[in-house]
Amino acid sequence: MPRYVMRIWLDDRPGALGSVASRVGSVKGDLVGIEILERGAGRVIDELMVELPDDELVDLMIREVQEVDGVDVENIRVEPNPERDSRLDPILTAAAIAEKESKPELIEELLSRLSFDYTAQWVTVFDVANSEIVGSIGDAPVQGWVLAYVKGSAVVSPDEREEPADIAHVAMKRSKMTLLVGRPDRPFRDLERAQLEAIARIADVKLASLCS
Repeated sequence: MPRYVMRIWLDDRPGALGSVASRVGSVKGDLVGIEILERGAGRVIDELMVELPDDELVDLMIREVQEVDGVDVENIRVEPNPERDSRLDPILTAAAIAEKESKPELIEELLSRLSFDYTAQWVTVFDVANSEIVGSIGDAPVQGWVLAYVKGSAVVSPDEREEPADIAHVAMKRSKMTLLVGRPDRPFRDLERAQLEAIARIADVKLASLCS
């Protein structure tokens, strides 16, 4: 049975999510997972994992869900790996990184895992000390663009920096590298950015130990 990932905005009030779940069930959808990506200002952004018996029910489900007061559908996509568990992905990535014993292997694993975990269009690891890309996957920007982006970000404090919604950027200070992840089809939300920062911290410590 096809699995879809539907990202929705809804009012942060009791019963709102239950109403959405009821609408999903009304079109024979099976709600198999929920992840809260962000909340604030009276709104919540949730990602719902839904299994539908028929692809033709997708548009009907969207219409039904949007009938709930205060609910908007931001994005819906087919999950290419229906057996995956998004709650487990960051833990598996952290474990895989910790197991690597060489810098090239670690960077390759990091690129592959993050591309999968966040269905990213591209992932790049940039060596700040040498001003060069040391690894990338997908349709990544050219080195000059990455260098300009990293330099521009460095002159602004983290509290004041406003990242583009479709880019996640984490400086790895111990190893003097930077991680950039791009996903033009939908924004990175608070939970995803926090997960990426935690993974980058683990990768940073490991890379620094391998470079020493």
